[in-house]
Amino acid sequence: MADQFAIITGASSGIGAELAKLAAKDNYDLLLVADTPFADGAADLQGDGIAVQTLEVDLSTLDGVDRLIATAGGRQVDLLCANAGHGLGRAFLDQDPADWKHVVDTNITGTIYLLQKVLPQMVARDAGKVLVTGSIAGYIPGAFQAVYNGTKAFVDSFTAALRNEIKDSKGVTLTTLMPGPVDTEFFERGDMMDTSVGTDPNKSDPVDVAKDGWDAVMAGKASIFSGWKTKLQGVMTNVTPDAVLAEQHRKMAEPGTAES
Repeated sequence: MADQFAIITGASSGIGAELAKLAAKDNYDLLLVADTPFADGAADLQGDGIAVQTLEVDLSTLDGVDRLIATAGGRQVDLLCANAGHGLGRAFLDQDPADWKHVVDTNITGTIYLLQKVLPQMVARDAGKVLVTGSIAGYIPGAFQAVYNGTKAFVDSFTAALRNEIKDSKGVTLTTLMPGPVDTEFFERGDMMDTSVGTDPNKSDPVDVAKDGWDAVMAGKASIFSGWKTKLQGVMTNVTPDAVLAEQHRKMAEPGTAES
């Protein structure tokens, strides 16, 4: 076993899978968690002295998070990457309540419950690192992606508030990673493959986004926008009216906006 232990959620693909590779490279034992099956690639992370365990569980439920904690077996968590999340496209009024509730419960309830389960031990020993995946979407009224953007607004705000609450624990750092659109299964799972943003060939590479997040959490930074375009977008949202931002978002997320 390695001396360090990390939990990474949403780790079966995308940003989470790339974070897992970086953690393994830095000699962390890993508990990788997701609500979708793990590919054989997770086994490839197992190296000399590194233990890798995977858990498929529904992180939208308190029971699912409790199963995660139980699987950790009481081991000290040195790093938590709370990366699990779901998207949901199309008009809110047309969405099934079960679908948008699953997004809310995964992105918000599961995330903050996991933080509440892991952070007290870090604060008690005044040591530990946490990376939470928020999004630039939290700064933008997301027409045709309203629930997802709303959940990320919560995450972005919540982590900033929590960071202040634990600021006296100098050895504990809480970093918020805020990417823009990333080339993952997110848009396909969110039923957005007929939209401009879903089919955009210029989305960020999850390798680059994960590296930005990893470097930021290792440096103890409060937050990071991944990529210069996302940084610029973050600045512009502070001076752009909500109605304009919502209309801009509509043009990239409304069904049928994909270029043929």
